[in-house]
Amino acid sequence: MLFRSERAGWSDRQLSLTAEPEALSPAAIWERLELGPSPAGVRVAVNHDFGDWHQPLAAGDELAFLPPISGG
Repeated sequence: MLFRSERAGWSDRQLSLTAEPEALSPAAIWERLELGPSPAGVRVAVNHDFGDWHQPLAAGDELAFLPPISGG
């Protein structure tokens, strides 16, 4: 699985996900990417819908971590 995060200091990172299906959650992915503690205000989206940090992920799901956004 390929991840991109310019903010984390890398543009592409390959990650092998071989955990049991129930262990794969956005929180587990965040931890495996070594992004530190999940920051307050960061939302999770799974397949273009807002989700929960601990919801199970299935093969083929699209996961996004969305930082807080402000406008003006």
